[in-house]
Amino acid sequence: MKKIILVSINLCFFFLTNAQEKNAAISLEEAIDYAIEHSYNTRTSKNDIKSAYEKIKETTSSGLPQIEGKVDYQNWIQQQVNLSDFNGDGIDEELIFGKQQGINAFATVRQLLFDGSFLIAVKASKTYLDISVMANEKIELLTRENVINAYGNVLVTENSITILKGNIGILTKSLSDAKKIYKNGFNEEEDIEQLEITLGNLISELNGMKRMNKISYKMLNISIGNPIETKLILTDSLDGLVEKNTNLSFFSKTFNASNHIDYKIAENDTESKRLLIRLEQSKALPSLSAFINYGYSGFSNSFSFFESNQKWFASSQFGVSLTIPIYSSLFRASKTAQAKIAFETSNIKLIETQQRLSLLADKAKSDYQLSIENYTTAKKNVGLAERIEKKQRIKFFEGISSSFDLLQAQNQLYAQQQNYIQSMLNVISKKATLENAINLPIK
Repeated sequence: MKKIILVSINLCFFFLTNAQEKNAAISLEEAIDYAIEHSYNTRTSKNDIKSAYEKIKETTSSGLPQIEGKVDYQNWIQQQVNLSDFNGDGIDEELIFGKQQGINAFATVRQLLFDGSFLIAVKASKTYLDISVMANEKIELLTRENVINAYGNVLVTENSITILKGNIGILTKSLSDAKKIYKNGFNEEEDIEQLEITLGNLISELNGMKRMNKISYKMLNISIGNPIETKLILTDSLDGLVEKNTNLSFFSKTFNASNHIDYKIAENDTESKRLLIRLEQSKALPSLSAFINYGYSGFSNSFSFFESNQKWFASSQFGVSLTIPIYSSLFRASKTAQAKIAFETSNIKLIETQQRLSLLADKAKSDYQLSIENYTTAKKNVGLAERIEKKQRIKFFEGISSSFDLLQAQNQLYAQQQNYIQSMLNVISKKATLENAINLPIK
């Protein structure tokens, strides 16, 4: 935590001091630490945790004393007339009872004494908090993987640009030399045209890679929670990251699915379904609550309630309410049966999750091992392709081989260069996938 705070402070300070230039130097580890605190997804999940805490307070407070006040004002526009034969002579007299206006002000205190569903709801709200905390942990793990991939993609585009520029430089010189030889009549025009086609393709590929480079920087900014136009300077190299992420010790680690965050989330879901059964069953229990209120009433034919001679009459009341569920036409039984089915389904999913996580861990290890093997092969192949292309270039200018042979060697070199760069990215990304598959915690 201290490391994250220090990294955040340093990055924020750097962003502020370079606000006009909008650039910042950042390593992969710093990008991950910064994203854990500032990415859009992690900030949202942290708000979900805060909301879960408030949900616990809400649920708990519903079982604590509740106080409310109430003021009623009545004004008879036309008072109700009652008829009564006081004298018994058969003649009804018109009588009006009460004053034209009245005010009643009461304060009531209510307290829940017993309610089975309340006790279950409190436990369920705590389970909801656990779910939110686990979801945040899951988001942080996914954020780490996303940042690693985004950071790696930037480095791949930058390395591709460097290689393409180098190839274009070599090919431009070859084309210039070929034109000179052609003027002296030692080669054919087709040889020059072939080189021009290859050069044009490389230039188009370079322009496309430059555009992709700008997009990859924006994607990295989004993944760590920065404005997309923030200028970043990456301090890690692709070669350095491959070296750091080549770790064969992962293959010897024993995987325990019960420690994985996805399994814990599935377990928590099962617990929530179990509480749902208890909630439905608790609705068949009686509930008991009590209340006490106290208030004043005032009456007048005119609005004189704020005058000192206004008379007020006090009243108070205490009561207890007992609600006993008797018969619900099988409604509660059906709800309980549905909850039991949901619980059974969650148990099935829990077993499936355990099996799936074990399979994903094995697959991630296999993919990671394959990425290391492919990287080793690609590194060797690119060296061979460079030597072959160089030999063919020498033979071409010596008139020993054709432009077709040179084209094949060039295309083979360009393909191996891209395979090599992609193999480096695969090592980094497959390592990140493996870390998530085995639930490697964020340092």
